[in-house]
Formats: sequence, structure tokens, C-alpha cells
Amino acid sequence: MKVFLCGGGAGEQTIEANKRLNEVIDHTKPCLYIPLAMEADMYDSCYKWITGELKDLEIPHIDMVRSAEELAEKDLSAYSVLFIGGGNTYKLLYDIKRCGMFEKIREYLENGGVAFGGSAGAIIFGEDLESCQLDDPNEVGLKETAGYDVLGGISLLCHYTSRALEEDEKSKEFLLSISDHRRTLALPEEVTVFVNDDKVEIIGDRPYFYFEKGEILENYFQNH
Repeated sequence: MKVFLCGGGAGEQTIEANKRLNEVIDHTKPCLYIPLAMEADMYDSCYKWITGELKDLEIPHIDMVRSAEELAEKDLSAYSVLFIGGGNTYKLLYDIKRCGMFEKIREYLENGGVAFGGSAGAIIFGEDLESCQLDDPNEVGLKETAGYDVLGGISLLCHYTSRALEEDEKSKEFLLSISDHRRTLALPEEVTVFVNDDKVEIIGDRPYFYFEKGEILENYFQNH
């Protein structure tokens, strides 16, 4: 399983992560871009953004889905990487689950596929979406909030320490308040966690933070 969990950055913030992505993908297959965390009227600008973001990726082209129904029709094995973008995390997971693609994406990854998740696209690969409930309203009424859990019981929050200090303080207090039952990794925009089968690689040199049982640990994976 190869999954990139990006803290939500773009451009210069993700250059090294994109280089690492390029090293592990099949260059004969295109990328499938999944922008379902965003509203549909943003998809044209999303596609313009992704073509610039992945301009140095050695792939034939980028396909984009515009609905959960269109995603359900895709043969994922035809793609070198699934790039799952940011927006509302609850909407994203709701769409993936309601169209029957949650398990199919898991199977794709277990069979050698690669995924790159940015912000919401990263958070769905954590244990549960509870970690992001301050950031995203659950307007779709998603009840089953469990994610892919690729980090073995750790949930995710993105954009941490990349926002206004007041927002980070609220997130810090909330993550500490749930830390007895919800272990959470909080990533800045410049950091990407690469789950490379049974190894974890950290791409980026800004501090990231781990919350568990009332404690905050800095740069958790380098120290464990």
C-alpha cells in the first residue's frame, strides 16, 4: 500500500512530495483526479489547478471525475495514482461510500495502487473524521465516519500551524479533549506522510504534532 498524506499544501510546498510520488508510480498510466470534496461549480478551476500542480509528473494525462456516479464507473486499475483533493471531508467520504467505491479504493491500494490525498483527501485515510469536525461542517449528514485507517488507529488533521493562531489554538484544545479515545496526527501544509507498505516516510522539514492521552508529541514518527 502506497498512500501520500499531504497536509494541504500546493506549489512549492509539495515539490518534494510530488517528486517522491513520481518515483513510485507507473508512468504508462494516467492519474485519476477526484475533486469530490469540492462543490461541482468549482471542478473546472480544480482541473486547471491539478494540471499545474502535477505538471512534472511523468504520466500520459489526468482524468477527472465530476460525480460519485462517474467515479463508480471507473476501472481503478487503469490508473497509476488516485489524486484525492481537498474541500469538505464529510462530503468527500459520503460520496465515496454512497457510490460503493470505498472498498474498491481499498482493493486498488492493496493490489499495488497509489493514492495521494491532500487535506480532506488525506484525512479520509485516517481512522475517523472526528479529528476534523471543527474544520468541516457535516452538512451531508454522514453517520459512518470511519476512514481507511492506513496509520493503524491514527486520525488526521491538516493545515495545522499553517493557519491563524486562533484557529490552531481551537484545534489544539479540541484534539487534546478527544485524545483519550482519538489519537490524531496534525500536519502543516508543507509536510506529507508517505505510507510506503510497512514503512512511514516524512517528506518536509516543518514540525508536525501527535495527540494522545492529553499529550502532544512533536515529530512522532522520527522518534518512534
